[in-house]
Amino acid sequence: MRAIRVSAFGGPEVLKLEDVVLPKPGPGELLLKVKAVGVNPVETYVRSGIYPNKPALPYTPGSDCAGLVEETGKDVSKFNIGDRVYSFGTLSGSYAEYALVHESRIQFLPENVSFEQGAALGVPYGTAYQALFVRAQAKAGESVLVHGASGGVGLAACQWAHSAGLKVFGTGGSPAALKAIEANGAHAAFDHHSPGYLEQIRERNHGKGPDIILEMLANVNLAKDLGALALRGRVVIIGSRGPIEIDPRMTMGRDLAILGMANSNAQNLAANHEAIYAGLEQGILKPVIAEKLPLAEAAKAHEQVMKNGKIGKIVLLP
Repeated sequence: MRAIRVSAFGGPEVLKLEDVVLPKPGPGELLLKVKAVGVNPVETYVRSGIYPNKPALPYTPGSDCAGLVEETGKDVSKFNIGDRVYSFGTLSGSYAEYALVHESRIQFLPENVSFEQGAALGVPYGTAYQALFVRAQAKAGESVLVHGASGGVGLAACQWAHSAGLKVFGTGGSPAALKAIEANGAHAAFDHHSPGYLEQIRERNHGKGPDIILEMLANVNLAKDLGALALRGRVVIIGSRGPIEIDPRMTMGRDLAILGMANSNAQNLAANHEAIYAGLEQGILKPVIAEKLPLAEAAKAHEQVMKNGKIGKIVLLP
């Protein structure tokens, strides 16, 4: 089979399409025929060598894909050959024509959801659910600001929050991004390049700051977030590309909480993706695809996913 391989850490050019041996599923494992692959920013950090947990070289990147069950290993009982599924973690890497997965890291894909949309679920929708409902403990009637809402995680968060009865605000950097944010559940969208946009959000929220902020770029926005939050507000850090200096006293007078999060907590994964399946089946969740590229253009996908202003998710097609 063909797969993208990384033999040395570095820039996008280290992503090479090669022929590799087709993996064989062991106990509790399945082999998927991959129809679409989700590309996530974290995969660029791993590829570059700056990520704390480095895989052994050579390796195939990727955790998210959607496709059909090709073969099942011993003791697999929930899934059958031919089932439509999506993954949120792989054993062999998802940037390939076939992917080896453990049965605990896949979920059924409803018939009303395309394979391309299925590939956009694992990290983005799992992250958005974990941030909103597990870390921030969001409740109906609260308000949430999705700070950088036009990407895969941001649009997922807008859809989740709207469906749960929250007042949803989102920010983006272009008219097209603002339109997409509002089309995916935000009650209002604001240009985060515009001076005073946080005050505009306060005005739209009846003079009150948001109860929750989901932060995609904490190294730029965290100090502003702390100044914007309502009493007992929570900011969940989903993304950060460097350090930032803040004044801890900003958290004290209003009982604010700064929450980190990981989308790899095995205890929550199964429950989170049961909720995702239900949302997909009901039509509440609708992944937005920004761009489809051939598997051979993985390097281009890595360049594109790190550019600001992307609306939705980039997927690779084997």
